[in-house]
Amino acid sequence: MKEKTRKFQFLLDAQIGKGGLHNIVAAVQSYDQSLDFIGAAGIANPDTGMAMTPETPYFIASVTKMFTAAIVMQLYEEKRLDPEAAVLEYLPASLLDGIHVYKGTDYSSQLKVFQLVNQTSGLADFEADKPRDGKSVLDELKAGHDRAIDIDEALKITRSLSPQFAPGTPGRAYYSNLNYRLLGEIVQSLTQKSMADNFEERICLPLGLQRTYLYDWTMPRPGETPATVYLNNAPANVPKYLSSNISDGGLVSTASECLIFLRAFLEGRLFNKALLTRMMTWNKIFFPLRYGYGLMYFQLPRYFWFSPLPEFVGHSGSTGSFAFACPSRSLYLTGTLNQISPARPFFFMMELVRAVM
Repeated sequence: MKEKTRKFQFLLDAQIGKGGLHNIVAAVQSYDQSLDFIGAAGIANPDTGMAMTPETPYFIASVTKMFTAAIVMQLYEEKRLDPEAAVLEYLPASLLDGIHVYKGTDYSSQLKVFQLVNQTSGLADFEADKPRDGKSVLDELKAGHDRAIDIDEALKITRSLSPQFAPGTPGRAYYSNLNYRLLGEIVQSLTQKSMADNFEERICLPLGLQRTYLYDWTMPRPGETPATVYLNNAPANVPKYLSSNISDGGLVSTASECLIFLRAFLEGRLFNKALLTRMMTWNKIFFPLRYGYGLMYFQLPRYFWFSPLPEFVGHSGSTGSFAFACPSRSLYLTGTLNQISPARPFFFMMELVRAVM
């Protein structure tokens, strides 16, 4: 065990300085908890020189989508929401009007709740997709133009973009942050509570999560500054945008608390596990990722390596965050590289698995 702990920490230390990586935290736990590692390396805050520690909070970005998906499942269990129902049953027509016009047909009123959860709606992504004349929101953020984007602006941007396909097209999925923005609107409408309250009451309190919360740049938590995220070697300072993400990417957490949540989600402690199995369908987003009920599935083909590569089921975030199970090795993995590089967490997780097995 001591040798594995040493290899684990050595791997984390070795990441610092690679490709602009300045800080890292990771936790690995076996299903039976016979393996239980957590470590960190680097500097969490370049302004103060504060070191990254195993309990340093960080932006989990799109891992937030798993939290939102869990609440949707709870509302389904409570018979307050029908995943097969049209989104129109829960949100006003004026909000949805014209957000999905594909090849001359307006599918906006035909969008289903489960299509939002599974990323099979075909909706454009207001964050990453580029309008015909201009830059995407993501391009603007990378250029340092931070701004909040509420649901109204997200919908306005979406109406200027082209959908990818008709809702529910067999075998098709497209990653759109708007899907989870709309799910957040549904949750808030049904519960008459904010997403911050829903996360706290439905997930954090039951699981005992004390350092997981919805980020608000106007009300920072004393002593709880999240670790700095980088784009290459420059800090990616976008607090206004992160605060406006709400249900699609706005949570802050720690590696240990993400681990607790991940286990609870996949082991059926937040909702009946059988429901997840019943509702799960995997659809390709882009090679080699597939998407299901609030979850990503990742496995590289064998030709990328000499031996079979492990599969991962969970979610990653644009900030380099990750929360995945590795079923073939009976492991859970959480943490962040705090580097805006979408593919990097996946390759790091493969290294992480090798280091502890």
